[in-house]
Amino acid sequence: MSLAQVLNGIALGALLMILSSGLAMIFGLRGVTNFSHGSLYMAGAYVAYSAAQHVNFWAALILAPVVLAVLGVVLELAFFRRLQNRSHIETGLVTFGLAMVLERVIVLIWGERTLSVQAPALLSGTTSIAGFEYPSYRLFIIVVALVLAVGLVLWIRSSRTGLHIRAASQDVQTAGILGINVDRVSLIVVCLGCALAGLSGALAAPYFSVYPEMGVNILITVLIVVVVGGAGSIGGAMVAGMGLGIVQTLGSVWNPSLSVLVPYIALAVVLLWRPAGLAGKRVRA
Repeated sequence: MSLAQVLNGIALGALLMILSSGLAMIFGLRGVTNFSHGSLYMAGAYVAYSAAQHVNFWAALILAPVVLAVLGVVLELAFFRRLQNRSHIETGLVTFGLAMVLERVIVLIWGERTLSVQAPALLSGTTSIAGFEYPSYRLFIIVVALVLAVGLVLWIRSSRTGLHIRAASQDVQTAGILGINVDRVSLIVVCLGCALAGLSGALAAPYFSVYPEMGVNILITVLIVVVVGGAGSIGGAMVAGMGLGIVQTLGSVWNPSLSVLVPYIALAVVLLWRPAGLAGKRVRA
């Protein structure tokens, strides 16, 4: 095992941290198992591709979360708010259908071919770490994820809106009685969750190829991360995402044929040992 392999695992874990945090927030407050979250990640990558082609990659990092946040407004007002009293099966089927529709729209706009996004010139080279060269862009992903994780945790713990989010995730009706605008809080959470999906897609675009199936390929892993971390726990999702990214990457080096089983083994072990996940069931930092 080399330091480069560990850093590769941390880079993958960083992407999983960002993506799964958004899904955990939405589930923790809305109680919606959003099967369209992988498609939102894919949409963020495609928006980043177009923005990078017409402007530059730095604009793509801003535009992708903004566009996905706007899409989050549509999801909240048109779907999630109407599904809040429905069963998990109904909401799951609706969000799964939304994922299929979004994927087809992406194909109609950009086609089925695989696209590539170049990292900006500033990050296109390598950085010397402990005597070896490591891609600067992957280090950039790690730094962005860590800064975002700290900022998100501090915001949830310290801000007034964060307090309202935690209160509403515990009991929506009581929070409403106490004067919290639950609908406004829910809109903020869904928009932020979608924006995080868009940001992770934009960051993943130069790291991986951009293709229509990329959302489906990562969705199962992200769902496992959220369940293992504790459905609705942002901190748990971050820890589980980073841990799973490292373990899966190192496992692919040691035994590639078994590495694909790592997420499922982790899910089975955690559910047997701690059914509520590592950190519980509600939005908490």
